[in-house]
Amino acid sequence: MMRSVMAVENRKDRRGVARLRLFTLVVGLYLVALLLAGCATRQPGETAAEVNRRHKRAMSLNTQMLMSDIDKFLLLDKPSMLTDKRLP
Repeated sequence: MMRSVMAVENRKDRRGVARLRLFTLVVGLYLVALLLAGCATRQPGETAAEVNRRHKRAMSLNTQMLMSDIDKFLLLDKPSMLTDKRLP
């Protein structure tokens, strides 16, 4: 009987440590994301129109590359080498 009581107490301690680790991980990932973002929104000497143009161009290029990757994965990027004729 004593072992079961000790096991329950140990589990409660482990849950607290697991929650603390999870919280630390989430905060760490948030800080890393902030550091990697840097000055991503606006560069010195850029107007709002230039920023919008740069963002639109980046989104367009990313979309084109994504569609190209999907086409390659689905084998739609080049014509088939298979024949439409039946062999006897």
